Amino acid sequence: MIASISSVRDRLKALLARILAPLLSLNDPQWGRRPGGGNQGPPDLDEIWRNLNGRLSRLLGGKGGGNDNGGGDGGGGGRPSPAMISGGAGLVVGLVFVIWLASGFYIVNEGQEGVVLRFGKFVETTQPGPRWHMPYPIEAAEVVNVKQVRTVEVGYRNNVKSKVLKEALMLTDDENIVDVQFAVQYVLKSSNEFLFNNRAPEDAVLQAAETAIREIVGKNSMDFVIFEGRAEVAARAQKLMQGILDRYQTGINISKVTMQNAQPPEQVQASFDDAVKAGQDRERQKNEGEAYANDVIPKARGMAARLMQEAEGYRSRVVEQSQGDAARFRSIVAEYSKSPQVTRDRMYLDAMQQILSNTSKVLVDQKSGGGNLLYLPLDKLMQMTGSGTTPPADAAAAAKPAEPAAAEGGARGREAFRSREREGR
Repeated sequence: MIASISSVRDRLKALLARILAPLLSLNDPQWGRRPGGGNQGPPDLDEIWRNLNGRLSRLLGGKGGGNDNGGGDGGGGGRPSPAMISGGAGLVVGLVFVIWLASGFYIVNEGQEGVVLRFGKFVETTQPGPRWHMPYPIEAAEVVNVKQVRTVEVGYRNNVKSKVLKEALMLTDDENIVDVQFAVQYVLKSSNEFLFNNRAPEDAVLQAAETAIREIVGKNSMDFVIFEGRAEVAARAQKLMQGILDRYQTGINISKVTMQNAQPPEQVQASFDDAVKAGQDRERQKNEGEAYANDVIPKARGMAARLMQEAEGYRSRVVEQSQGDAARFRSIVAEYSKSPQVTRDRMYLDAMQQILSNTSKVLVDQKSGGGNLLYLPLDKLMQMTGSGTTPPADAAAAAKPAEPAAAEGGARGREAFRSREREGR
């Protein structure tokens, strides 16, 4: 049966090609050439139309064009002969047949595919270009755009403000409700599966998208869905959605899943904002506390280490000093037992030197001075006394009384000294 239909189809294609070839050919050598003359111009369309009307009238029993048959049968009211009736019917049938064959032509544009059906059953898929199929009711053709990006919206329609709460509200793993709105973009990868394997493929995409996103949201917390995991949720939903559609053989390829909005329901939005602010304040205070701890703890540890080092140094110094004093005392005892008086005098002198070196007083022997004016560099003497060094020769020389330059100078000095004493009394 199928082989016979195919052969008939091929024969009809060949017959149609032979009928239409002279009409569609632009290089026909007989175009515009009349049988009896040498005119090479195009035919007169009005004359052709009049001749065609006359012939149809004669075939159908009309009155026009009676002179063509010589006057015998072309009288004014004569009935057409059976040959004329059969010829007219054949011409009409031929025209109807040509029109029926021409109805099988169709054009497939770029980015589209043609699907040919024979008695409602899929036969083949045609590529872009001019195509022909057996006319109705034997075959039919449907043109499907396979490159068009189609969009399905879940949770809203046309605008995120036009919410569909039945689709948007979902339950998370921590038993919170979130309002999720997203869009799914897809293209066709098989026009045959898209047309015949599912009754409503667009609804199948919507249901698969809602199923996938509900499963993923139900396995994650509210904070993950709203804040940190929106991109991951979209990627996992696309993968799961594609698996569902492939299992149903819908012929659809998901190209992108876009999360439009993910937030708590409007009824608890204010409370959720307060909770978010409280969480942010908690994190801020926690960070400030950690920063303060990172600043104080190293300082305290450094101070403790410094105090421990100072204690160790003080302990070592005291121990060493005590051991040195003990050794010195033992050596002094040994020397004292040998010569007590010398050792005693030496110890006295050392003690007096140590005591007087820590004082800021200067002792001057007035008797040995002879009453002359003394020049004392007290600043240098104080420095040398504080440092415990022996005064240099120039300072000692300066501390000595100046010798009289002459005898009369000495007498005037004694007289001046007496006058100062009287004034003092």
